[in-house]
Amino acid sequence: MADAPAPIVIRRVKKVVGGGHHGGSWKVAFADFATAMMAFFLLMWLIAATTKEQKGAISEYFNNPSMMDGRATAPSPGMNGPGGASTSLVKLGSGMELKKVTMKPADPKEIKRLAKELERKRLETLMKELRQAIEGSQALEPFKDQLLIDITPAGLRIQIVDKQNRPMFDIGSSALKPYTVEILRELGTFIQTVPNRISISGHTDNAPYGNRAGYTNWELSADRANAARRTLIAGGLEENKVAVVVGLSSSVLFDKANPEAPINRRISIVVMNQAEEASISGSGKDDGSIAQGLPEGASVAAPDDAPAGGSPPAPASAAPAAESAAEAGH
Repeated sequence: MADAPAPIVIRRVKKVVGGGHHGGSWKVAFADFATAMMAFFLLMWLIAATTKEQKGAISEYFNNPSMMDGRATAPSPGMNGPGGASTSLVKLGSGMELKKVTMKPADPKEIKRLAKELERKRLETLMKELRQAIEGSQALEPFKDQLLIDITPAGLRIQIVDKQNRPMFDIGSSALKPYTVEILRELGTFIQTVPNRISISGHTDNAPYGNRAGYTNWELSADRANAARRTLIAGGLEENKVAVVVGLSSSVLFDKANPEAPINRRISIVVMNQAEEASISGSGKDDGSIAQGLPEGASVAAPDDAPAGGSPPAPASAAPAAESAAEAGH
């Protein structure tokens, strides 16, 4: 018997691409999904954080977002025509709409009033700080009964007054007592911390000064004010902080009922407010404007180092007066 032909066997080999399930394409899709979820939750958080009015404004914006003509669903009239940018305020929807605010011109009187009120509050704060500094200073605390502090239309006034048994100056002289020097140096350190300029005025009682021809209480009060200026500067006060040094004699008595009372003999230091500084500065001309408003005969003390022709008007002699026992009370 003839051999039967061998059957033909067909092998089908299934090719498997290696690493197919290890591909990275799914990572891109997952990253997109994570980004979308982050944006979604961020949007939810922002919506939860906005007010009803803000939500209305956002809704109104998306109802008419286009800057091009005819693209917006609810064109708003504006400079660029229908659908263009509107000059009106954004409508908040739900009956809520921002009101247009009409800015009225500022009233100069109101501005001036507010400025004065602010300045006064600042001086009141300064007065409290100075009183606290006096209470806490070992050098000033023993003499606090000789330091009178108040607020005047010109600014914060600090008065150093005589006491019957504790005068500030030697008799009939502009020579300061050692404790007065200590007081003024402490005050100079404090006043230096304030941006305002100051004025210094000297006062006497009305007992006449007659020991020296041509030298009166006017010159004496001016010399004492100038002596106070020098001591303040020695205590740390910058020279340019002093705007005026003037002697007022007995023209402005503290105790008018007792013109010869010791309290009338005093040095007055005023930390000037802005209005007072402006009135003293004037137009900057050397026309004697710093002496305006002073009593007739007031002596304006000239600094010892003032150049010729550059001192304030009506300068008084800067040389200290000679001591005289006959001039007790000055």
